[in-house]
Amino acid sequence: MKKKLLTAIFGGMLVLAACGGGDDGGNGGGEESASGGGDTGQGEELYQQNCASCHGGDLSGGAGPALEGVGDSYDASEIVDIIQNGKGSMPAQNVEEGDAQEIADWLVQQ
Repeated sequence: MKKKLLTAIFGGMLVLAACGGGDDGGNGGGEESASGGGDTGQGEELYQQNCASCHGGDLSGGAGPALEGVGDSYDASEIVDIIQNGKGSMPAQNVEEGDAQEIADWLVQQ
């Protein structure tokens, strides 16, 4: 019984560690697209670095829920808030506000 519990706890810690990491401090040099019309490739790259381990590289989900069509339910500012503050079982992420905005702008277009 203890062995199963320890295995479950260890597995949970691995999942949380995978979802919580990824802030390399780099922004690719630009602070542009806070209002949207910038390079969506930056948002996708940031998503892959910070979110894909839990939400899937193709937005299909995994440890976290699928994000396909997330823009139908949330606008970019709501997504930024979720990234920075967490929601439900998703913990707050250590992502700079500009990067969170890039990710959110990209997600609402998917």
